[in-house]
Amino acid sequence: MATHTFDPDNPHAAPGNAAAAGSATVPPASGAALAEYQAAMDTMHSPMVAGFQDPDPDVAFVRSMIPHHQGAIDMARIQLKYGTDPENRALAQHIIAEQELEIRQMEQWLKTHGAAAGDGS
Repeated sequence: MATHTFDPDNPHAAPGNAAAAGSATVPPASGAALAEYQAAMDTMHSPMVAGFQDPDPDVAFVRSMIPHHQGAIDMARIQLKYGTDPENRALAQHIIAEQELEIRQMEQWLKTHGAAAGDGS
């Protein structure tokens, strides 16, 4: 599967280690962006929970990771819609490309292992 640059001290940090939302230097998302981020999280949650209900741990992992990756794509698209920081925009574009590739790889894995994405078996 695709690989990511990994920093064990801050695994999901944007380049430049931007301050976390809600900190003294970066205001929390608000308005339309906040509503869209919340909708993305809400959309992702139920399919993730349903995915890990599969009795096969490998299938459960993949079925849960597909909506998780789709949620990351959805949030990255929100960043591109509302965000202005060039480093975060570049990170969002990278996330979209990598997560789309990984979703295709996971869907193929499910297919080759006789467990169609989302069929619940």
